[in-house]
Amino acid sequence: MTTLIAIIGIGIFCLLAEIMNLKKIIIPVSIVSLMALFGLNITGQLPEINGFESMIEVNKFSIAFSSLFILLTALLILMSAPSYAKSSKLSDFISIKVFMLSGAVAMVSFSNMAMFFLGIEVLSIGLYVLAGSDRLNIKSNEAGMKYFLMGSFASGILLFGITMLYGATGTFDVGTLYEASISASTEFWFYIGVILITIGMLFKVAATPMHFWAPDVYEGSPTQVTAIMSTLAKVAAMASFFKLITILNSQMLYSYTQVIVVVVIATMLFGNVMALRQKKVKRVIAYSGISHTGFMLMTLLNINAAENNLLFYATSYAIAGLAAFSVILFVVKNEDNDFIENFDGLGKKHPLMAFVMTIALLSMAGIPILAGFFAKFFLLNQIITSGFIGLAIIAIINSMIAVFYYFKIVVAMYTKEPTYGKVYANHSEYYIVGIVATVLLVLIGIFPDAIMNLL
Repeated sequence: MTTLIAIIGIGIFCLLAEIMNLKKIIIPVSIVSLMALFGLNITGQLPEINGFESMIEVNKFSIAFSSLFILLTALLILMSAPSYAKSSKLSDFISIKVFMLSGAVAMVSFSNMAMFFLGIEVLSIGLYVLAGSDRLNIKSNEAGMKYFLMGSFASGILLFGITMLYGATGTFDVGTLYEASISASTEFWFYIGVILITIGMLFKVAATPMHFWAPDVYEGSPTQVTAIMSTLAKVAAMASFFKLITILNSQMLYSYTQVIVVVVIATMLFGNVMALRQKKVKRVIAYSGISHTGFMLMTLLNINAAENNLLFYATSYAIAGLAAFSVILFVVKNEDNDFIENFDGLGKKHPLMAFVMTIALLSMAGIPILAGFFAKFFLLNQIITSGFIGLAIIAIINSMIAVFYYFKIVVAMYTKEPTYGKVYANHSEYYIVGIVATVLLVLIGIFPDAIMNLL
């Protein structure tokens, strides 16, 4: 609860700083505060406030994932600084991102379904606003409206599922819900609630067949907002989905397992096959993210031994996404022109940023010795141990397909001539985020136990 209160305090500071004419210190103070909070949270130095146990629970799972979310938010705020430098609504944009972080933390720390729903709505509403924040861009308007309508529909399904759980048990408390999930006398509509919540969460993580909103929303939203959707929002939704399943379906019925297997295969195949056809980098990242969702959903097939694997995969994927988006913002200058051709010759004109992009893409593809390789290795080892050998083979084939479309960007950067007169966004923030993310990908790959031992 202390972490949540501290995050809300930072968000309130961002709003008050504008009133007190302290606009210039909003971003530096926010980043420093978040990094300090990250250090205190991950080391367990924050004192806990008693009396909120019925709404928030603090354990290794919540601490590890909330620490990841805090780090991602700090880097996302730094990366978005050039885009908001001349904006008259700087405090609004930064405070929304900080408040979205509070929603993400609530999503992995809840001990009551009401707190879970509040968390997911705080995160979602912030994204609705930011997706349509470029009000003079018709694509941004379309993305905001489409995300709002589809997201509201999914939230309605989630809420209906939660009401089913309440109707069957008379409580929102996760402890009681867990006991009901393993009881032989549980009312049948409890399981209807589990099905509805599963459908709603499949939308939130952009899994097939609930993925249809993601490519258009990713493409139409401002690039710095797409970065949030692809990193913070996706891993927060996936972590909360995993926690929900450990509570509501801990016995993992065979029929439910079969549904998850089908969804995983469809998500990986559709994401990778569609990514092969894309000519815009943001759409490549969108479909790539769908395929990575398929990988992360595999952790649901063995929830008793998959917490570490989910944390490691989410960390490596999100950090690689940050590195990639730091280069995308550098190349496209936050303009509505993210064709792969814009990356032609980047290795000759800006070798450092080309190297950052290469490391990010290689990590997503699962190339040794980067973090993404070990993320897939640990996950596939878990799947094979659980007896899903055929699924592991399909996952390996999908990883090989992914290499092809990732290397389309790498080939453009190193083998083609740069476009004449091409101007890049030479902001130090992009360099800092890209370098930090690249170093983390290498370090996590060399020392995977540093992440695996957190849970």
